[in-house]
Amino acid sequence: MLEVTRKYHTEDVREAHFMGPAEKIKKLARAAKSLGLADISDSVPWRDAFPEFDDESIPSVTLRGARRKENLTQKQLAERTGIPQSHISEMENGKRPIGKERAKRLGRVLNISYRVFL
Repeated sequence: MLEVTRKYHTEDVREAHFMGPAEKIKKLARAAKSLGLADISDSVPWRDAFPEFDDESIPSVTLRGARRKENLTQKQLAERTGIPQSHISEMENGKRPIGKERAKRLGRVLNISYRVFL
């Protein structure tokens, strides 16, 4: 099982973009690869890949996913957090805000940072 960490698993990561003749860009890409850098020019930001998730739905989707990752039912999560099962259902369906105190309780039980729910 993964443990909550205070540090990100990556170092200080930066992104770079270059303009110039195609041949020189290819040469630059080969040099960067030899240094251990990754070419992400063909990647897509996750928000573009999943347009159905807007900022308001992210906490509810995160809650549902975290609960399922821990193999808990809504009832089991309710018992462990002290939050009524009906409220958990409403939070997962975006009908009830999670709030900071509930987010902290959920985060402890689901082994993730409470900040993902805010």
